[in-house]
Amino acid sequence: MAQHLQGKVALVTGATRGLGKGIAVGLGEAGATVYITGRSYDRSNLEDREIGGTLLDTQAAVEEAGGVCVPVQVDHSDDEQVRSLFERIDAEQEGQLDLLVNNVFAGVQAIAEAYGDPFWKQEPQLWDSVNQVGLRSHYVSSIFAARLMQRRQRGLICTISSWGGMSYIFGAAYGAGKAACDRLAADMAVELKPDNIASIAVWPGIVGTEHITRFADNTSAEGNLDPQRTLMRDRYNWETPLLTGRAIAALAADNKVLGYSGKVQIVAELARRYQLVDQAGNRPASLRSLRFLLAAQFPALRDRDTLIPDLIVPWPLLLWGALAAPKT
Repeated sequence: MAQHLQGKVALVTGATRGLGKGIAVGLGEAGATVYITGRSYDRSNLEDREIGGTLLDTQAAVEEAGGVCVPVQVDHSDDEQVRSLFERIDAEQEGQLDLLVNNVFAGVQAIAEAYGDPFWKQEPQLWDSVNQVGLRSHYVSSIFAARLMQRRQRGLICTISSWGGMSYIFGAAYGAGKAACDRLAADMAVELKPDNIASIAVWPGIVGTEHITRFADNTSAEGNLDPQRTLMRDRYNWETPLLTGRAIAALAADNKVLGYSGKVQIVAELARRYQLVDQAGNRPASLRSLRFLLAAQFPALRDRDTLIPDLIVPWPLLLWGALAAPKT
């Protein structure tokens, strides 16, 4: 991979595993110096020993990919720890921060435990579990990042969001939080534009993280699945976390990135725009492509999906009727 981010400084929050780790590796491939945060520094304080993942693991992967990685143990529920993180970047990098990736999210376990039941059967605490270290953390990190970027009159803030902001996936608390992430990115873009700073919401597709893989394994044991649930069982059109990293690296290197500020950018569509491939050399279809939508609804088409045109369905049509969402 071309190291087009050589000399750039990035921060990826929540990068001990999963999407955050893949993003950090993708930025490392491009030559960036990547600060990463998480609560598990090494294996002595792993929070989930079954899933695993530490800051030192990610550091090794980033450096193997060609980048420089600085792991910083941070609990993003503590604003003062976040403040100290940005003060450290300010001191060590002489005020330079070119890219913030708002990725940290602590709601996975809460979502898994609540999955399948309506919001009113859950305790109110579910909202905080899903959106405290997530939506609120993105807002806090963006404040401190913008203060650094404003001095240099340039920068990019990418907020990882989800199709759940548009359509039902994992429940009301999750959907409201992801819709708010999209709105946060859009409204920050308005306020950051005078300082030449871009703010973009990034939507990955179905990403084969450790948690999603475990969920798919559990789904595979179930019988009589509807077509939408078989997407997980079949691992159809999955992306690896690395593809999101490569897409964000390409955005960060694009001198016309301000033209995308305030908008949602879909990882698979960025891969097409920038001619990127995933880890295995493939390029997954966008979740709003005709290819994916038809294969999602009719499982028999999945082995022959290359016969279906990979055409992007316009948003108004996607939001209408039967094409409202893969999970509807």
